[in-house]
Amino acid sequence: MAAKPTMIDDFNVFVIGQAGRLQYEALLFAASLRAFSPGFKGRLIVAEPQPGALWPRDPRIEDSLVLDALNDLEVEIIPFESKVFGSSYAYGNKIEALTALPAGEPFLFFDTDTLITGELTSVPFDFDKPSASLKREGTWPTPELYGPGYGQIWKSLYDAFGLDYASSLDLGQPDEYWRRYLYFNAGYFFYKCPQVFGTKFLEYAVTIRDTPPPELVCQTMDPWLDQVALPLVIHALGGGRDTLPEGYLDGATSCHYRLLPMLYAREADAVVSALEEICAPNKIKKALKSYDPIKRMVYQGRGQKVRALFDQNDLPRKEQAIRNRIKREGYWMR
Repeated sequence: MAAKPTMIDDFNVFVIGQAGRLQYEALLFAASLRAFSPGFKGRLIVAEPQPGALWPRDPRIEDSLVLDALNDLEVEIIPFESKVFGSSYAYGNKIEALTALPAGEPFLFFDTDTLITGELTSVPFDFDKPSASLKREGTWPTPELYGPGYGQIWKSLYDAFGLDYASSLDLGQPDEYWRRYLYFNAGYFFYKCPQVFGTKFLEYAVTIRDTPPPELVCQTMDPWLDQVALPLVIHALGGGRDTLPEGYLDGATSCHYRLLPMLYAREADAVVSALEEICAPNKIKKALKSYDPIKRMVYQGRGQKVRALFDQNDLPRKEQAIRNRIKREGYWMR
């Protein structure tokens, strides 16, 4: 009989926090987790890049009101050093921060532009089998007309790291259709050890950036590098696309909203209510009003004007169409 997966309800959650937009999003995230996941007993961590040669300006959280509010929410701020990416590729923060987290303790990473909307401890994680967000589009690769196709491009990457390409495929999808190939959004991912995951993630990302296979010669790696390396890491560590049941993350338990105008335009009423509820306490409000998109969208009601532009049960099929409508009406912010 096969061994049952190791189910763990004590794990660490982390996001990146730094000067600018991310510090306010990190506060929103932390407030949402405390409000809607009272059963969570692990460590809530904001990983913060430190000043160094790869940052032209100090990247640390600069707003004292944000720091005070995070402290009230029992958030740990853990510093990490940017040795590889820094300001040249800020998405690399999520990669380099992993090696600053405690070894051997299961972790769950979220992008800061995420709200927790349900009890995280109800999610049936199997931290032995990593996975990541399937809320994605076919953004990479973009095969050239006479160049290598999806299969050749992805196989070249699996071959470069000695991985079994065939077992990564979803054979229920057509050949040369992007969903056939293992591809995630890096908005969340999890595993049983951040050190193991982070070491491999960094190795793969740097190798792809510096010495890509010839099949990648026409492919753009910025901003997609993290999402190119991520499926290879997950596959190498025994995970995949089906290790977490549907309906929890990017569903009833979390919402990766990306931008506040898009949240108001397309997310469920419960998500909008959750956002406005966590923004209401006075100490949170004082900190968040320093960030213009939250000030205007939430506190001055612009978000509800955006929401009134759309039928959330009959949204335009293309995200760009939603963005364009909001821009035409003069409500776009980021």
